[in-house]
Amino acid sequence: MRDPADLYELHPGFDDVAGLVMLVCLDGFVDAGNAGRQMAETLFERFTVEEIATFDTDRLVDYRDRRPPMTFVENTWTEYTPPKLALYRMHDDEGSPFLLLHGPEPDREWEAFVAAATSLVERFSVSLSISANGIPMAVPHTRPVTVTPHSTRPELVAGHTPWIGRVEVPGSAVSLLEFRLGESGHDFLGYAIHVPSYLGQSTYPRAAIAAVEYVAGATGLAVATEKMEEIAAATDVEIAEQVAASEEIQRVVANLERQYDDIMSSRSEEGGGPAPLSDDAAGLPTADELGAELERFLAEREGDGNG
Repeated sequence: MRDPADLYELHPGFDDVAGLVMLVCLDGFVDAGNAGRQMAETLFERFTVEEIATFDTDRLVDYRDRRPPMTFVENTWTEYTPPKLALYRMHDDEGSPFLLLHGPEPDREWEAFVAAATSLVERFSVSLSISANGIPMAVPHTRPVTVTPHSTRPELVAGHTPWIGRVEVPGSAVSLLEFRLGESGHDFLGYAIHVPSYLGQSTYPRAAIAAVEYVAGATGLAVATEKMEEIAAATDVEIAEQVAASEEIQRVVANLERQYDDIMSSRSEEGGGPAPLSDDAAGLPTADELGAELERFLAEREGDGNG
């Protein structure tokens, strides 16, 4: 097997990096509402970026599946933008440093990529790896955003009640990274943000705000969301107008609201945890239905050229 370090190039000047949290934001798999992508965009817009390590995308990316953009002017090619998968250092609104692993999800050599990422986790003594993405769910946009947390140790998700016992869904490089890091004794915490299934293909700012807040709550990072709130408020108005224009959508939302409220009321009476979805709640999707929903979501992304 090749040395995992051959898959990336380390840049000089980061010998002082140690003990930071690492956010993992890879684009290409399930991200309903573009929750994870919006979170990453917010980080790049707000904070100064320092590139620590760059991965060899020629080995990892299928260019024929995700063709990088090129610019043609009159009679010549003038620009090529290759995909970039890299580890960055940023500082939050209070000056605290953190790491961000960002770029396209590898199409190939998953085990090699995971081994390389693990070597970086160990090299820089990463204290916690964390991710957030959106998944399509039978929830209404008129209620607080809910989440399914997952982790390599039960203690990392203490206080969250599991909403389903077992489910088989398409794998991802991030999920494999979480699995392998857990096997090697490293902490990984992920948040699957529940996005209304009828908004899954849209950009849904409320899901991105929830992603930022869950990540901030788990890590202590300070990331202001005022601008995101402004965008979310405008999007809320647009969604309300679209719902008002369709009686069919109104019925769907009303049914989801009743289901949501019944579950919340039941869990409150039973003294359950903060997560409103459980595997014994009537009317919720089964494991097979959730797997099918994710398969449909992926198929729709591929049909739109976003696979």
